[in-house]
Amino acid sequence: MTTHAPRTRPASQDAVLAAAQAALGAEHAAVYGYGVVGGRIGEKRRAEAREAYDAHRARRDDLGRTVRDLGGKPEASAAAYALPFPVPDEAAAHRLAAELEDRVAGVYGDLVRSADGSLRREAAAALREAAVRAVRWRGGSVAFPGLAERQAANGSSEPAGPTADTL
Repeated sequence: MTTHAPRTRPASQDAVLAAAQAALGAEHAAVYGYGVVGGRIGEKRRAEAREAYDAHRARRDDLGRTVRDLGGKPEASAAAYALPFPVPDEAAAHRLAAELEDRVAGVYGDLVRSADGSLRREAAAALREAAVRAVRWRGGSVAFPGLAERQAANGSSEPAGPTADTL
């Protein structure tokens, strides 16, 4: 008798769709947040903020198509989002950009866990890109981008996704 490693069952379509919708929501929030960052960032890092803004817009548009391909209706962006803290100056804009990237990395981590195939690879690439941008904005890294920060934010080991009106 031979034993085989247990086969993992692919996540349900509903779980993948929910994770894709959460990632879409995070991208909506990031696009909004980078609008705030762009208004406070100095000339020296303005191009970097613009590149991040453009990257999040592209990911948002791709996720809209992904949600439709999964049989869902892409959630629309909120009219506005509550910022996690006031952003009166350039230093706060840097902190906001790092926070946005941390949150985006977290929801992409959920999508990596839920999806498989090309969607999983795309989600992993998006997580990596967000983690790299967070390091650049913060000036330092974290061990597992998107994981520890999210657990600390909600006080549990359960993933915490953004709500429709928060960044």
